[in-house]
Amino acid sequence: MSRAFRYFLILLCLIGNLPSGCATMRSASAPPATNPLFVQTNNEEMLWERTIDVLHTYLFEIEREDRFGRVIETQFKVGSGILEPWHHESVGLANRMESSLQSIRRKVFVYVTPAENGTGYFVTVEAVKQLEDLKGGLAANSTGAATFSENQPLQRDLNYVVGQTRPSGWIPKGRDLLLEQEIISELRAAYRS
Repeated sequence: MSRAFRYFLILLCLIGNLPSGCATMRSASAPPATNPLFVQTNNEEMLWERTIDVLHTYLFEIEREDRFGRVIETQFKVGSGILEPWHHESVGLANRMESSLQSIRRKVFVYVTPAENGTGYFVTVEAVKQLEDLKGGLAANSTGAATFSENQPLQRDLNYVVGQTRPSGWIPKGRDLLLEQEIISELRAAYRS
C-alpha cells in the first residue's frame, strides 16, 4: 500500500469521525448520567413518546412496544462506520473503527418502571452489541461456478451459484455502555423540554 494512500485513509477516518467525536467530547464534559434515570413526572404518555422520539434520532426502528410490561425494544441496527457520520449509534472513534472493519449490530431495550412513592419513573437503557460470526468460513461463492464449462454438456440448473454452507451467527459482545450513556443524556434533555 502506498504512503499517499495510507495518508488518505487516515485523513478520511478523521474527517468521517468529526461529528461523533464532537458528540463524545460534549457528553464527556457533562456529568455522566445515571442508569436508571429518575424522571419526576406523572405523565407516562409524554415520557413514553419522548423515549420513542430519542430512539428514532439514533435511527433505531422499534420492534416491540409493551406498555403493560413497560418495555421498548428496537430492532438490531448494523453499526455505522467512519464513512457514515449521520448515524449516531457507534459512539466514539474505537466503535466507529470496529464497525468499519467488522460486522457489528446493536439493539436497545428501554425499561420504564414507576417509582414506589408515585412521584415519577425510572428509565433504564440497555444496549447490547453483537459481532457477526461466519460459521461456514468464507462464503462459498466463486465466479467460475457461474460460467459455462466447455468440457461438459449444458446443464439447466438455475441454482448453480451457492451461498454460505450455513447461516451466519452472532457472538454477544456484552453491553455498549457508551451508547447507553449517550441515549440517557439525550433522554434527560428530552424530558426537560
